[in-house]
Amino acid sequence: MAVIGFIGLGHMGGPMSANLVKAGHTVRGFDLASEATRRAAEHGVTVAASAVEAVEGVDAVVTMLPGGQHLLECYDRILAAVSPGTLLIDSSTVDVADARRAHELAEEAGLDSVDAPVSGGTAGAEAGTLTFMVGGTERAYLAARDFLEPMARKVIHCGGAGNGQVTKMCNNLMLATSMLGVAEAFVLGERLGLSHRALYDVASVSTGQCWSLTTNCPVPDMVETSRANHDYEPGFAASLMLKDLGLAVSAADRSGADTELARLAARIYERFNEEGGGGYDFSAVIDSIRRHSGEVGTEQRG
Repeated sequence: MAVIGFIGLGHMGGPMSANLVKAGHTVRGFDLASEATRRAAEHGVTVAASAVEAVEGVDAVVTMLPGGQHLLECYDRILAAVSPGTLLIDSSTVDVADARRAHELAEEAGLDSVDAPVSGGTAGAEAGTLTFMVGGTERAYLAARDFLEPMARKVIHCGGAGNGQVTKMCNNLMLATSMLGVAEAFVLGERLGLSHRALYDVASVSTGQCWSLTTNCPVPDMVETSRANHDYEPGFAASLMLKDLGLAVSAADRSGADTELARLAARIYERFNEEGGGGYDFSAVIDSIRRHSGEVGTEQRG
């Protein structure tokens, strides 16, 4: 079994580190939030006094941080303390450019690294059923797989440095736009007298079928796994969806990709966050769509 340094023990990193402990690894963790370190300690993580202390003499370092700036600042602090041969695994969701810069810093330090963002939310982190999208060399991917598998249902190599982040960004662009389509369809159906059940029963077995409908339906009582059944307690918060859409729009600007749906989705989620929805599941955007729907018959009166 390995010794793993884990930096970032929040809603995702905490349960991820706990699953590494369950798998028999020794995990030395650090987080700026005392409550996060307290919870991690309850699950067998050895709490370090600093990020540098967390990474000294370990076999691998896992980072799960809020953004690219935090990742690069972390690497600036820890790389001098990391032993030769240590593998760097970053599971944060960051800008592709920042991910590739982190790879460059690792390479300059003589270390293998992967960017390995996740899909599956807090429920997947707790259950150890995350999907890891891995960017990096084949050698680094193969080395990382042994550390990632206790936290994962799937570990998929997506190509070279930064391609894990590219995959995560594209996946969440599809997720955001499909959820908005599903939510708008239910609101339109409501206003025209169609029951939620009728729409769900048809669309779930027809061409409208998608994850946003059949796993996380934005209206309650359609599917057991929906966060709508739990007052939209987040599996994936709307604030995080807005962040990921911002990354997609930024990447599109740099690459010249025509992503009008991403820009529209970002505007809708920005509006929802401004209305106070950021802490709810991203599927709760249906309530914003309801609030901004005009009075019945407005289009005929115009």
